[in-house]
Amino acid sequence: MNAPRVDQATLDRAVELARAAGDATLRWFRAAGLEIERKDDGTPVTAADRAAERQLREELAAHYPDDGILGEEEDPVVSRSGRRWIIDPIDGTKAFTCGVPLYSTLLALEDAHGIAIGVVHLPALGETVWAGRGLGCWSDRGPARVSDAASLEGAYVMSSSFSTWTTDQLEAVERAGAVLRTWGDGYGYALVATGRAAAMVDPVVAPYDVGPMPVLLDEAGGRFTDLAGDETIEGGSGLGSNGRLHDPLLRLLRS
Repeated sequence: MNAPRVDQATLDRAVELARAAGDATLRWFRAAGLEIERKDDGTPVTAADRAAERQLREELAAHYPDDGILGEEEDPVVSRSGRRWIIDPIDGTKAFTCGVPLYSTLLALEDAHGIAIGVVHLPALGETVWAGRGLGCWSDRGPARVSDAASLEGAYVMSSSFSTWTTDQLEAVERAGAVLRTWGDGYGYALVATGRAAAMVDPVVAPYDVGPMPVLLDEAGGRFTDLAGDETIEGGSGLGSNGRLHDPLLRLLRS
């Protein structure tokens, strides 16, 4: 049985909340004296990360008190409704702390059928890409569709960093003729969903790094899996593509 279409009002509210929380981070962006802390895993965190997630959690608790929440900066909230919101307040904190405007705020809603809503908001660029199951994928420019690239030759393939790629993976994708760029994190997936890049590769991710991506890519005509080829955000890796290049990329990345 096909999964049910998501409610338009819920999608609209998710977009509104992600935009508001993301835009609130701009007060810290390129601010003098921004303090950068290191978490136990060595990754950076700032007051902007914590404030944006707190804002989203408070709004979600007010509007959807029975829903669960998974976020990067605070403990999970157990769901009583069978639904779970997934938050990454700043995806690309390293970019944020360096004053690079490619960071994003990610928000997704998961229900019994999978990811139902996905939002990627890019505050410093003033751009949002969003999707709801059965409602299509959209950007500020209108309907969003993946590219029609049918070959890796000349196709733009994004990644957050090449430090997590093996030498074999890099050489295999380069030999196939792809153009590799590190316009990564949520921005890379937004590029794929809107047809400006062919694929985005994430060898190492947490669920909140890729929460919106299954519905975002599916509704745009593309595909999202982990690097094992499974359609999940829990696999520890991610590959978003225009669909036509998905299986060829998977084969190369496994070589």
